[in-house]
Amino acid sequence: MSLANKLADERRARLAAERLLEQKQAELHAANRKLGKHARALSSEIDETRAEVQNIRDENLRVKSDLDVAYQKIEIAERRLWHSIETIQDGFAFFDADSRMIAANNAYLAVFDGLEAVKPGVSYIEILQFITEEGIVNIGGARPHEWRERMLDRWQSPAPEPEVIRLWNGQYIKLIDQRGHGGDVVSLALNITDTIRYEKELKEARRRAEAANRAKSSFLANMSHEIRTPMNGVVGMAELLMDTALNEEQRLFTSTIKNSGEALLVIINDVLDYSKIEAEKLVLHEEPFDLERCIHELVTLIQANARDKGLDVLVDYDVFLPTRFVGDPGRIRQIMTNLLGNAVKFTESGHVLVRVTGIPCNEDGTASIHVTVEDTGIGIPVGKIEHIFGEFNQVEDERNRKFEGTGLGLAISQKLIRLMGGKIWVESEPSQGSTFGFAITLPLSNPKEADHPVSVTGLHRVLIVEPQETGRGILERQLGQLGLDVSGCRSGAEALALAGENIDLVISDHAMPDMDGLELAEALREAGHDMPFVLLSHNTGLAEQDPARDCLQAVLQKPVARRALYQALATLEPSSKGPRRAMRVLAAEDNKTNRLVFSKMVQSLDIDLTFAENGKEAVALYQSFAPDLIFMDISMPEMDGKDASRAIRQIEAKSGQHVPIVAMTAHAMNGDDTEILAAGLDHYLAKPLRKETIIQHIRQACPKTARAPLAVVDTVQAAG
Repeated sequence: MSLANKLADERRARLAAERLLEQKQAELHAANRKLGKHARALSSEIDETRAEVQNIRDENLRVKSDLDVAYQKIEIAERRLWHSIETIQDGFAFFDADSRMIAANNAYLAVFDGLEAVKPGVSYIEILQFITEEGIVNIGGARPHEWRERMLDRWQSPAPEPEVIRLWNGQYIKLIDQRGHGGDVVSLALNITDTIRYEKELKEARRRAEAANRAKSSFLANMSHEIRTPMNGVVGMAELLMDTALNEEQRLFTSTIKNSGEALLVIINDVLDYSKIEAEKLVLHEEPFDLERCIHELVTLIQANARDKGLDVLVDYDVFLPTRFVGDPGRIRQIMTNLLGNAVKFTESGHVLVRVTGIPCNEDGTASIHVTVEDTGIGIPVGKIEHIFGEFNQVEDERNRKFEGTGLGLAISQKLIRLMGGKIWVESEPSQGSTFGFAITLPLSNPKEADHPVSVTGLHRVLIVEPQETGRGILERQLGQLGLDVSGCRSGAEALALAGENIDLVISDHAMPDMDGLELAEALREAGHDMPFVLLSHNTGLAEQDPARDCLQAVLQKPVARRALYQALATLEPSSKGPRRAMRVLAAEDNKTNRLVFSKMVQSLDIDLTFAENGKEAVALYQSFAPDLIFMDISMPEMDGKDASRAIRQIEAKSGQHVPIVAMTAHAMNGDDTEILAAGLDHYLAKPLRKETIIQHIRQACPKTARAPLAVVDTVQAAG
């Protein structure tokens, strides 16, 4: 190889080596550059880590500082808590879930004075053991292990009941333990020795007071009985003396003795009743009774006093409320007498209203009854309302000092109502009147029997003439509940202006100024009006004797019982033009005494009654008298009732008429009624006859061409 070639090869090799060196240097430079970047990133990360570590160190220092403060606060709160607990005179202790004492105050540990074992860490069962072994608690006649078992069972229950124990020194401790969610127990030991001692003293004082009260009541009861006997003699002899020939002065003296004696008997009766209640000797005697009838009986008794003062006594008995209940009617009458008597006594003008409402029937067969007695009297000041129910209390002021009384009536009424399980109240304003009310619950006498209004047919529009607004409102509501179109007015003059062919019935008060009810009836008849006219009167006897009685279809005692009113309406229908005749009734009866009894039974009815003494006479009178109804005795001479009825039916077969025939017979064996009715009679009545049944048949048979047979209806009888 030539030198030139060798030099060329060396030059190429050197150039290649230089290029390789440059390449490696470039790679080394790149690696150094990357390493520098990594070093810088690592340095930044180290700096950040150092900062975070420093922050953590700072936070730890702050937390440690806060914990130190919190621990200090806890220590302060704990010291304050235990300082407060130690100041409590009652025992206080904590137990953990294993029933071991955590801590207790000195009052709790003082009970175990001298027992070093009773300290934090002791178990509850060990405490019970120490209590019985050391005689700390008086367990009476109980055995120690039984007492411990009972107390341990109580302790382990989820919610231990409070327990009262007696210590050896006579002190009483009430244990109240409450278990927390984690099982820990907080135990309180309250010293109730003073409370127990006070309760014993209170019971003893109450016992002595009750004994003294019973002795007082027994004395009053005995004295009342002793006084009543001679006083009855005084009053009785005064009554007999008044029946003898006396001059005016002697009669005045005798009347004063009688009235004073009766007033004294009222006082004695009040004292006697009150003493019975106080001595717990008063017993309710429950029996079936008619509440509405009781109320109307009382109103009838008190009516005279009210009428003398010019007062209207009204009764508003709920149409849909039953009337027959089971209770003590005597005591209910006594309550109502007190309330009604006070209402009339303290009312100088206006009215007294008895309102009876309630829930007709509860699920248990009872009715909730509300009775109120409203008056327009002097009223009661607000501050005296509760005072009046006290014993021997009356509202003393210049207005009522003239009203005498024992002051026991309302106190007795309140006690009787409470004895019946009810309540009594009063609402009043001075000079505006008072409302006394009571609420009781009574069983229905017959829960299946409902007192619903009667169905009135043929009557549509009724005109009520009543000067007193409250009484007029009661009638309007009662008749409106029957579906009637009711109008009201205050005087006879207004009634004449309103009367027309569209009025089917007029119900009017008797005593009205300018034109009374009887004068109104006459004026309506003179004006050509013939609608039925019912008069409501406080004095039905006076109305019956008036010549205008022929213009009336019925006279009802005021205030009218709803049953009496409905019975009267059931017999009334709008009349045809022209005057109506009396209903004709034929009674065939051969026995003179029975004829007298029958006539007495129907004497209050507006009917034309004729008697036949045998069957032949009955057939003859049927043809000549043309009766609307026949009462036929079955056993009669010459022709008995069955044959007479057959003869009458043969006559009717030709005329197409049919007169109801009611059998009256003493034959009441099974099968007699079938045989009698088969002879052509319509109804069968077995003797002895009942007045109500006789009257009912007469009313049902009254034709439209005759006047309603109802004449005077006594309110009390109608209510019963």
